[in-house]
Amino acid sequence: MGTIWIVEIQEAWRILQTVQPALPQRSELRQELADALAAQDRGYYLPDEDERLREVYSRYLAARGTLWEMVLALKPRLAEEADEQEHSERMELFGISFCAAAMLVRSANFIINLAAERPVVWKKLDEAEPNYGLQRKNFTRLYRSVTSPRWMWAYTEAIRFYESERENVHQALKIRGMDQAVEWLIDEEAFFENSRRDLLKRRFLYRLHSFIRRHVSGYHKVMFQMFRMGGSVVAEMKQPFKKRTLGKRVTSEVLEKVQSHLSAGDVIVTRHDDALSNLFLPGYWPHGALYIGNSEEREDLGLQACDASQGKISVLEAKKDGVLFRSLEETLAVDAFVVLRPRLQAADLKEALERAISHQGKLYDFVFDFRNADRLVCTEVIYRAYHGVGSLEFELIHRSGRHCLSAEDFLRQSLQKSFFEVVLCFGIEDDEIRFGNFAQSRLLASLRKLGSPERA
Repeated sequence: MGTIWIVEIQEAWRILQTVQPALPQRSELRQELADALAAQDRGYYLPDEDERLREVYSRYLAARGTLWEMVLALKPRLAEEADEQEHSERMELFGISFCAAAMLVRSANFIINLAAERPVVWKKLDEAEPNYGLQRKNFTRLYRSVTSPRWMWAYTEAIRFYESERENVHQALKIRGMDQAVEWLIDEEAFFENSRRDLLKRRFLYRLHSFIRRHVSGYHKVMFQMFRMGGSVVAEMKQPFKKRTLGKRVTSEVLEKVQSHLSAGDVIVTRHDDALSNLFLPGYWPHGALYIGNSEEREDLGLQACDASQGKISVLEAKKDGVLFRSLEETLAVDAFVVLRPRLQAADLKEALERAISHQGKLYDFVFDFRNADRLVCTEVIYRAYHGVGSLEFELIHRSGRHCLSAEDFLRQSLQKSFFEVVLCFGIEDDEIRFGNFAQSRLLASLRKLGSPERA
């Protein structure tokens, strides 16, 4: 049995050495803490803050999963009877297992400290994000598991055993050449007392949070269904007093002429003359989409997220059926549109498009809540692609109790800050394609029309 134990101990030691550097350290979380404080004060996360938080959190979860598998595999060995000759192996086994558990608790404390008393952070960590393998309410489950009475009792008992057998555990590890594990255990000792206090405090906070959430979740579910059904109906309706035409003003001839002037990363802002949703959205321009380029352009940029076999796919657009890759023909089945191009270097442009493409497949957000990234509206795809890339920054506007960025907000901020240049437009005042400065003057005139955000 001793030989088997030694093999398992050595394997566990290799795993611990591999995973330990990947666990979040307090020094690494200074940026995340600054982001959390800013997000809580602001009421929502910016896209770049969002990405940093998910990166740290997903890295922690991956390391956590590996270490827990190791600890659970060693647990039966710790429960076995052992004679005096195997006492040293048992101390080694406990030392490695407890070192892993202590690291997990400390790392969990770092993450939980960001969120426990900051609802904005908690809500963000509870969002589903398939690109990082995060399921909905992932953080709530983590919090519940760490604060469960059974786990609290088991961990505090492990601390007591370690403190009573400290010298024996250290000696056994050193005999096997695991001096690094002893150093790690000594480093973890400073957190033991804090861990005891935090476990009790967080148990109370979790129960309070759980009580509040039970009373509001039903309301949110009902309201979301109302917004979803209302949004779907409005999207299909037409304004009753608008003159109907035989088709959209953007014809196949217009589409053919425009295609050669487009470049990957362009933002296409569109308008249907007779859409009823125009009455409820601020301004003349209600909708936006992101041109991700044809297969050759994507290959030149090194974008791997889009399958070139998808035919005419060249646009990423959020509509009522979700955030999906679409053809340019579908996106430009409209009456008017304007094309803007970001002033970015190729590397920054690639980063922006990769960020945008990472949201492909998500559902549409009928509540228009930019604080959450699990469901997106049309302009949020553009916002989450470009905000924080290079020098580009957009300010969310507070409307109807929510922070958002309408298509016209995007247009105004892009022009005011010279983040984007106007490439061309169609359908403003006439059915002609206008380029450059002429297109920009037409766009500015449309932004001054009745119903623009200046009046809101």
